[in-house]
Amino acid sequence: MSTSVRNVIAWILQILLAIVFIKSGFDKLSNASQTVGFFGSMGLPGWMAYLVGGGELLGGIGLLIPQTVRLAAAGLIIIMIGALVMHATKIPGGLAGGAFAGALLLGLVIVLLLRRPARQLLA
Repeated sequence: MSTSVRNVIAWILQILLAIVFIKSGFDKLSNASQTVGFFGSMGLPGWMAYLVGGGELLGGIGLLIPQTVRLAAAGLIIIMIGALVMHATKIPGGLAGGAFAGALLLGLVIVLLLRRPARQLLA
């Protein structure tokens, strides 16, 4: 895959993922009392709602800044692994309900791979 095609694919994914995570983080933080209650119902401490919401918001913004893409994607991958664990263990619907979280996780991994330095890419 040429560098320009890889760059276009990465930017498309980054923009789509950024929109989702910025909205999700904003929604969590703007409805903080509901989010804290939801996290509490899963046995999580209330502060984690703020951590996840803030992480999603900042991570989404970070996906749009070339110097922070890899760090943002890595941080969001950690959040999405946690989301999948919660879907599998605490949220009704199991992993089937977490399909969107799985798709987001896959998109983040692809961005992380596409944004690796050129010398690390496989042919």
